[in-house]
Amino acid sequence: MSARSAVIVDAVRTPIAKGKPGGAYSSVHPVDLHAHVLRALVDRTGIDPALIDDVISGAVGQVGEQSTNTARWAVLAAGFPESVPAVTVDRQCGSSQQAIHFAAQGVMSGAYDIAIASGVESMSRVPIGSQYQVPLVGQSAVPGGRSAVPGGQPAAADFAGPTVAQRYEPGLIPQGVSAELIAQKWDLSRGQLDEFAALSHSRAASAWADGRFDAEIAPLKAPQADGSTRELLVDETIRPSTTAEVLAGLRPAFQNDYFSTRYPGLDWRVTAGNSSPVNDGSSALLITSEEAARRLGLKPRARLHTFAVAGDDPVMMLTGILPATEKALKRAGLTPSDIDAYEVNEAFASVVLFWLAETGVDPSKVNINGGALAIGHPLGASGARLMTTLLSVLDQRQARYGLQVMCEAGGLANATIIERL
Repeated sequence: MSARSAVIVDAVRTPIAKGKPGGAYSSVHPVDLHAHVLRALVDRTGIDPALIDDVISGAVGQVGEQSTNTARWAVLAAGFPESVPAVTVDRQCGSSQQAIHFAAQGVMSGAYDIAIASGVESMSRVPIGSQYQVPLVGQSAVPGGRSAVPGGQPAAADFAGPTVAQRYEPGLIPQGVSAELIAQKWDLSRGQLDEFAALSHSRAASAWADGRFDAEIAPLKAPQADGSTRELLVDETIRPSTTAEVLAGLRPAFQNDYFSTRYPGLDWRVTAGNSSPVNDGSSALLITSEEAARRLGLKPRARLHTFAVAGDDPVMMLTGILPATEKALKRAGLTPSDIDAYEVNEAFASVVLFWLAETGVDPSKVNINGGALAIGHPLGASGARLMTTLLSVLDQRQARYGLQVMCEAGGLANATIIERL
């Protein structure tokens, strides 16, 4: 560890909304959705925003209303001084977890004293895959701009270039198909996937009922299309009554003729019920040096202990969480049993279940207050959302170490270890 430590003073998130028309935040511009948590963080901590050295934010759909360095516009929309800089990063689903790493590394290096790491995604207004909805040079586009390839997916050559496309011939695949390949490789049954998803909903519903999310939430009064105002007070996609039996009635979400031909022996098991939903939300953390926290009379909640990022097979895509976890633990000099609470992003049930099988971690330590299958996965905001929840869990359990890990498109993963103070 560096002699100069980075600490988390506080963290906040919105309740997570459905990321589709009619969702609680679907009438809110993503810049304003993001600005809300920036203001809330400053209000909660009492810090003068003029002291902030940088705001580093994650967003995945960096087009349309989330384009042109959306973090800068959120800083201005939050009313911060024009002198406060901001930058938007993209490590896909781990974008705001990477923002946490960058902010902490800036503090540890001495480049920053005070930084905000945050994230936003408005999937109702910037739908997933919007970056492909433009005609691409050399490609014939279908109506709406998406390249005309089998299965309705963008060709690897569109976003990765022809050299990468040739390296991974017959081609890269959507994350849902990667989740299917993981379920097959680790022999995870449809029943196991659905049972885990139902458990996530049960845990999240119980956490809300017990008030375990209350301290991390900044509700947003959102204008609605009919002119009314709606304040979402709980995560909108949690279904308390969901059971594995109910989920068993859903059809596989990613099976089609094209992929069935490519993978003729695949027993399709991944459904909308055991995959994360699409969502809107934002989240933010105040990260400072220990000296700056003392000087400003701030009480840090946790020390950012160890960081790791790993790459893995971009076809299996979602398995990078295993080497990232191993790298972080080795770098920290800790074992899996030393960690008191884990947040493993529930992009798909198969991702967490394969990780549990490989690591041998006690499942009761993982996603204690539920995960993205229930709470939701607003892509660019999810890394900071998970960290906000991990802080809450460590406080609630009076525990010491927490580890967060997220799978990311392209076969990447971030892992972070924090130490509660």
